[in-house]
Amino acid sequence: MTRRVVVTGIGVISPLGIGLEKNWEAVCSGTSGIGPITRFDCSDFPVTIAGEVRGFDPEAYISHKEVKKMDTFIHYALTCAILAHEDSGIEVTEANAERIGVLVGVGLGGLPAIEKYHLVCLEKGPKKITPFFIPMLIANLASGQVSIHLGAKGPNTCVVTACATGTHALGEAYKLIREDEADVMFAGGTESVITPLCVAGFNASRALSQRNDDPQRASRPFDRDRDGFVIGEGSGVLVLEELEHAKKRNAKIYGEIIGYALNGDAYHITATSPGGEGAARCMKRALASAGINPEDVDYINAHGTSTQADATETSAIKTVFGDHAKKMMVSSTKSMTGHLLGAAGGVEAIFSLMALGNGIVPPTINYETPDPECDLDYVPNQAREANLNIAMSNSFGFGGTNGVLIMKKFD
Repeated sequence: MTRRVVVTGIGVISPLGIGLEKNWEAVCSGTSGIGPITRFDCSDFPVTIAGEVRGFDPEAYISHKEVKKMDTFIHYALTCAILAHEDSGIEVTEANAERIGVLVGVGLGGLPAIEKYHLVCLEKGPKKITPFFIPMLIANLASGQVSIHLGAKGPNTCVVTACATGTHALGEAYKLIREDEADVMFAGGTESVITPLCVAGFNASRALSQRNDDPQRASRPFDRDRDGFVIGEGSGVLVLEELEHAKKRNAKIYGEIIGYALNGDAYHITATSPGGEGAARCMKRALASAGINPEDVDYINAHGTSTQADATETSAIKTVFGDHAKKMMVSSTKSMTGHLLGAAGGVEAIFSLMALGNGIVPPTINYETPDPECDLDYVPNQAREANLNIAMSNSFGFGGTNGVLIMKKFD
């Protein structure tokens, strides 16, 4: 008998706010979370805007002593896991702990800690480095800290696949439950790297929007005048649970994960393969994994970064969906959050599930001038009510790594 996997808890932090209610309200109203960078003096940088998380106090969720042992990406992941745990109502006990696991990924990890303590080492010497420096920055410590906090003794690992991280984390956690390695998985992505080195690095690759004078209109996926993505931060952690396990405890169910695929372009370290060939193969494999036809998909939460790759993703969607491509709704919530890097897939899966459950498709804001190469229904500027049954969420990362998740409304 095939084990079905549903989502029973959600925790989310993004530039739009802290918690599911604030994020979903902001997405539905087409609110932008982009603004001037406040984390460091960027006055001499070509780019001075980002999607920062504002008003977050980790000590509202984590003890002061423990906060000092973690970099910000772990603060976000652990907070989201706590919120998702509370939302799910699941109890972790000695009896079930070995069947509850954690798989939270990160794209760049503890870069803020690396930058900070590199300066400390140079200016004050090696004896001034905290003994918690290494555990602050290691990618798998997001999962590790969540596991320790919850007492979850099942599978404990992470993925690090750039912008596809969150989607891969959810997909691999889904597979662990399907394969009977766990009954429950806390899974998703996290990221916090709005730092001088990161912003300078992405700017050097000419990837970032320089619309500094109008930050809320800077992220404009699929629009003809897009000029690069806007770096953001946050986390999205979901509680994935085997269906019968969830039903036995009368859990609230947000939706069902029914398909997942990952593959590689084998083409370039940053550019997507011509015509989105790799992305198209990944979407086709995800559809096969779900056992559905292209015309069964109602909505795609696109990777949609506000770069030239938007045209490539559009081409890939048309390759896979044919005539149905122009009948579907396709939107990019990155227009509001910016690009959350390793956290993007987790947060965007949450928005996709909320769209299914509420019958509301998030818009692509700042869509003002159509691009002839981007000719689908991008739900421009205003959310749209729609009867949805199946949604797809796309994530495509540097190194040519692709991930696609398919979710279904639960009934």
